[in-house]
Amino acid sequence: MARVLPKIFREESGAGEEKGEYARMSAYIGAIAVADLVKTTLGPKGMDKILQPVGPGAQGSGRTVTFTNDGATILQSIPVDNPAAKIIVDTSKTQDMEVGDGTTSVAVLAGELLREAEKLTMQRIHPQTIMRGYRKAVECAREALLRNSIDHSADPEKLRAALINIAETTLSSKILSSHKQQFAELAVNAVMRIKNSSDLASIQIVKKVGGSLSDSYLEEGFVLDKRIGVGQPKRLEKARVLVANTALDTDKIKIFGARVRVDGVEKLAEIEAAEKEKMRKKVQKILQHDCNCFISRQLIYNFPEQMFTKAGVMSIEHADFDGVERLAAVLGADIASTFDNPSGVKLGYCDLIEEIVIGEDKLIRFTGVKKGEACSVILRGASQQILDEAERALHDALCVLVQTTKNTRVVYGGGCSEMLMARAVDELALTVPGKESLAVEAFSRALRALPTILADNAGYDSSELVTQLRAAHYTQKDECDQGLDMEQGAVGSMSQLRITESYKSKLQVLVSAHDAAEMILRVDDIIKCAPRQRKGGHGH
Repeated sequence: MARVLPKIFREESGAGEEKGEYARMSAYIGAIAVADLVKTTLGPKGMDKILQPVGPGAQGSGRTVTFTNDGATILQSIPVDNPAAKIIVDTSKTQDMEVGDGTTSVAVLAGELLREAEKLTMQRIHPQTIMRGYRKAVECAREALLRNSIDHSADPEKLRAALINIAETTLSSKILSSHKQQFAELAVNAVMRIKNSSDLASIQIVKKVGGSLSDSYLEEGFVLDKRIGVGQPKRLEKARVLVANTALDTDKIKIFGARVRVDGVEKLAEIEAAEKEKMRKKVQKILQHDCNCFISRQLIYNFPEQMFTKAGVMSIEHADFDGVERLAAVLGADIASTFDNPSGVKLGYCDLIEEIVIGEDKLIRFTGVKKGEACSVILRGASQQILDEAERALHDALCVLVQTTKNTRVVYGGGCSEMLMARAVDELALTVPGKESLAVEAFSRALRALPTILADNAGYDSSELVTQLRAAHYTQKDECDQGLDMEQGAVGSMSQLRITESYKSKLQVLVSAHDAAEMILRVDDIIKCAPRQRKGGHGH
């Protein structure tokens, strides 16, 4: 007689559970689906995705259509309901924050590891056995990656060349691939300027529609997308800048929310005069700071602007908050909001403030700033979507370069590193006894899937290319630099093609993908928790 299972969960509230095989399948399928979604964007011949906001008011709410092939951007935009898929999305996000590049690779590798694990569980191999094998394999792959990395930290010339190669490799899979030499130079120059600081705030990206991508350039100093006040000098040397977050708009009556009844126009004029006097005092306090340029985050109305003009002080209003914070950091200034203590406020200094014209817009450039390494990248392009995607691509390149200046090791790209790791893991599989060796072999297959996907995305015959690549790696006794040449559709030498990647980025992809896969492998039960229903009455 069949056992009658008691009901534990309140079905009507939406709670329930998926056990064993079902839970495992649900987790695998969710994670693999997300990996497959971004799989086609991998590599220099990857395709782009259009992210289109839907729902009421989506088009009008400023959320415009996005064209991108940045893994993290795509994954963050899709609402996923599957818990395992969420883990993959978070892993990709972490990769974006840690290294800036490799966001697609990490999702794809985690997906491949789970695809292999799914086949093994079908053969009745316990998930714990698979995890033990994976752990051995990941250690072995890390050692192989470190063994094959190259360090140029001793030679500045070689390090700069390595950085340019890394920037070109990173940009080759993005929208900037057709101008990758120009942008690689630009990114390396910008990162070399900020020396050893990993603070990307000193590199500001200004996007201006118009021109083409090749018109973009690196501007020394800091550019603020604002206008100088009316009737004030458009050029100022030896500037002493006071940066403030204060409103100078009290030249109109606003006695906070009060209704004032007056019995004659004279009384109204008195109130106005009092307001004006209050404003005059505030401006005089500001002028006591001995600054010749005043930048406020908020409005500056006509009357205070006239007073600044009379005093020969340049005033700039409404600088957005990011702009003010960055500007204060770059000029070495404090952001002031009270002006009673002039000696306690730190002014910012720069050699020259001038108005420049980019396209049809006027902007303000600060040169000779306290943080001498500050610079701005002026991006030009045909449409806002292109500029947004170019900014994402450049940001990835800058992040990877900053990481590489700290950890100067580099590895070969184009599927070469994955093959080297796969070979080491295969050799390990021969020495591991028992069922674990199947998991170790599976790990190596998952690594080999990355060059396969690279070739597939370019429309080449992946089985032909990857077997050639494998033969090249497995027949040579010493370490091999063969990888996929995506221009020719053949196997080529990565050192001659100068296709290199950051060791830190590759390592992070390997480790994060393994962690995510292991986390999902541990699942054997998915419990849908409905919130506890409140009974009527007073919160019992």
